[in-house]
Amino acid sequence: QVQLVESGGGLVQAGGSLRLSCTASGRALSGYAMGWYRQAPLKEREFVASINWSTGSTYYLLNSVKGRFTVSRDNTKNTVHLQMDSLKPEDTAVYYCAAQRRTYYLPSLGADYWGQGTQVTVSS
Repeated sequence: QVQLVESGGGLVQAGGSLRLSCTASGRALSGYAMGWYRQAPLKEREFVASINWSTGSTYYLLNSVKGRFTVSRDNTKNTVHLQMDSLKPEDTAVYYCAAQRRTYYLPSLGADYWGQGTQVTVSS
């Protein structure tokens, strides 16, 4: 069993930055792929990006975040980060991290574990 806890959300002005963290407990994340999702008000949850825990390779699905968001991991702390720069009001959402028991994250398969989410609000 893996427990995921996100942190780092908050209120920021457009153009600002936030760094989200997702810390896992219960077991080490080697052999897992980690994903970040977000859900804006009245919208469905959407996949944002992923990272392979073992290799560190990353993937960004949304063109709107490419070049602004960066996924990374800290093996020593069993933590995944989502660095968000040049934030826009349309980035406002609850951000979730997720884990899959596989090498590369496949959004179509859903997640084996979810965090509780952290609110990000970007004001204009």
